[in-house]
Amino acid sequence: MWQVCGCFAAILLAAGLDIAPETARAAPGDTPAVTAVRIGSHGDTTRFVLELTEPAAYQLFLLPDPYRAVIDLPEVEWRLPSGAEAARGAITGMRHGLFRPGTARIVLDLDQPVAVAKSFTLPPASGNQHRIVIDLKPTGRDAFLAALRSPAAQPPPAPSRPAPATPPRRVPGKHVVAIDPGHGGVDPGTIGRGGAIEKEVTLAHARALRRALLATGRFDVVMTRDRDVFVQLRDRIRIAQEAGAEVLLSFHADALADRRVRGASVYTLSETASDAEAAALAAKENKADLIAGIDLTDHSAPVAQILIELAQRVTMNASAVLARELVEEMKAVTPMLQNTHRFAGFAVLKAPEVPSVLVEIGYLSNTSDERQLRDPRFRARLADGMVRALDRYFANHQALKRP
Repeated sequence: MWQVCGCFAAILLAAGLDIAPETARAAPGDTPAVTAVRIGSHGDTTRFVLELTEPAAYQLFLLPDPYRAVIDLPEVEWRLPSGAEAARGAITGMRHGLFRPGTARIVLDLDQPVAVAKSFTLPPASGNQHRIVIDLKPTGRDAFLAALRSPAAQPPPAPSRPAPATPPRRVPGKHVVAIDPGHGGVDPGTIGRGGAIEKEVTLAHARALRRALLATGRFDVVMTRDRDVFVQLRDRIRIAQEAGAEVLLSFHADALADRRVRGASVYTLSETASDAEAAALAAKENKADLIAGIDLTDHSAPVAQILIELAQRVTMNASAVLARELVEEMKAVTPMLQNTHRFAGFAVLKAPEVPSVLVEIGYLSNTSDERQLRDPRFRARLADGMVRALDRYFANHQALKRP
């Protein structure tokens, strides 16, 4: 008998090594919705079942190091019941979300190399809706890697750089500020004790800051994302660069095993982390592309070097000045960590010509911080403080303005 468990908070898929993707077309005008996920195990086979309101085309592929299985669908609605994630058999973890406009993605973490024994669709029957069914069986690493080289198993290209979500008007005399809500789409970030999701918290705070900046009439704003969509780390940098941003603020909300710890902090770039916690945080945030199911194994040395290029010294100094101004204003609004200005090698801060800071607005692992971060009134107060910090930064450091 199959042992079956439901999966709710997130979902995933498995994909064909040398099996061509199966497809089914939805009726024109219909938007499929994902309503259920089930995982079963029987012997050494793990079965993954995705249930939808309409038939949908899908593509399956596998990725190594770490082992992942990915399913791409048309943009869908997510109607999964609330509840805990589940894992069984070869599946150890799952995520879902919008990978790029028009494409939804499900990423399945695997504990071993697998092959797809079966992959098929089923029409509605016996109370079930349209289903995508995938059976995974263990295989050896050599066979796994060999199968990945077949044309049918190649993943689709990574999403192209998106246009700015809110392009600046470029009015002369206004400062351009780039705001980067961390995570998004298939990359949820941290999940709080009370259920707050980092990608939603960061977007809410980014929008609050945008409103506050635009209300002054002194700023134009570009957002790296303004919806629940995944954006690669390097594209976040490009959006700021192409908008001519004079500064970039990236919002995040962390979690720690010690739930008593609370407070905000501000990070700037350094390849030498200020402490072990800063190093661990940077390592986690820099995995965003991997978490979203992007194949990073083929990056050439020159490309990799570009992605990790150190910011120019003058930009790093300007970032430190901006961080100090932000800390001064934020401490009047929210508790701060003892070592408030910290340093680590965050990829999103590596635009050579754009002073950049990463603002950890609190800990979702702490109930007080989580409650505060979900409060619109707190978001408005924090945004007002950040506006004052930016005003002072630009007023006191006109030499740092780009011509």
